[in-house]
Amino acid sequence: MTVTIGRRELLAALGGAVALPLAGRAQQPTMPVIGFLNSGSPGPFARNVAAFRQGLKEAGYIEGQNVAIEYHWAEGQIDRLPALAADLVRRQVAVIVAMDSASALAAKAASITIPVIFLIGADPVKLGLVATFNRPGGNITGVSVLFNTLVAKQLEALRETVPQADLIGLLVNPTNPNAESDTRDVQAAANVLGQKLVVVNGSTESELETVFVTLAQQHTGALVVSADPFFVSRRNKLVELAARQTLPTIYPMRDFVAAGGLMSYGASLADGYRQVGVYAGRILKGAQPANLPVQQAVKVELIINFKTAKALGVTVPLPLLGRADEVIE
Repeated sequence: MTVTIGRRELLAALGGAVALPLAGRAQQPTMPVIGFLNSGSPGPFARNVAAFRQGLKEAGYIEGQNVAIEYHWAEGQIDRLPALAADLVRRQVAVIVAMDSASALAAKAASITIPVIFLIGADPVKLGLVATFNRPGGNITGVSVLFNTLVAKQLEALRETVPQADLIGLLVNPTNPNAESDTRDVQAAANVLGQKLVVVNGSTESELETVFVTLAQQHTGALVVSADPFFVSRRNKLVELAARQTLPTIYPMRDFVAAGGLMSYGASLADGYRQVGVYAGRILKGAQPANLPVQQAVKVELIINFKTAKALGVTVPLPLLGRADEVIE
């Protein structure tokens, strides 16, 4: 049995003969700290953070027992990320997990030595984060959830559900590093399908209000919401605005549909968070980022909210319902 006594009690027991430096040397080694960086807000990401902890557990680490986590949230203010990343570097965390593209770029710029594990919805090679998927090089690796490769399927599902929509909107956050490439990918998919597209930007709550007014004025028949942490953080607001305008909308992940959105088609964000947790555990055990290939999230799901479809007056085709991984009623 180990008995721990306080510093004052130890000094009293030994007549005050023990110097402070010796007391410092007697302290138990501290547990490793993971720096967690996200450009969004904590509440909407609670389910995904739980998945991250599950991945850590699979790798042998439990928060509060043998690992600590320092959470840094930018609350939708991407310009705060460099300072938040720099603070994690000052704290000398063992590894930084960066849960979106902007966070990953900030972490990469903040340190060339501290291991960084990212979760991004884009191609990490094109973003300049890694050299190649198989051999990342440097101090960074992670998980790529390629939402933009699924855009054509999102448009197809939306057109199948709302065939009368002559004009479809695309909502992007212009401050997101992926905004330009995502827009190009969606436009290319629309061109192939012969679909007219209007791109609208939103990076603040007030802009989101304006966006939906603009979409209504242009008689937009449906909407695609791109993958973005700010949009995830404001998913309830987006779902509310879409309902107010009676606008059928497809989202990049399940969280929006669970909040009342019409449908989503995309990779499982929670599964991506879990994979990052597993990688973080491997890094803590001594693995080097340069030797860990970038993983690609392969779990793709189509989720439909049947109750919302009824409220919007939308008839979801039976073939689409049959392909759905989950139907919320």
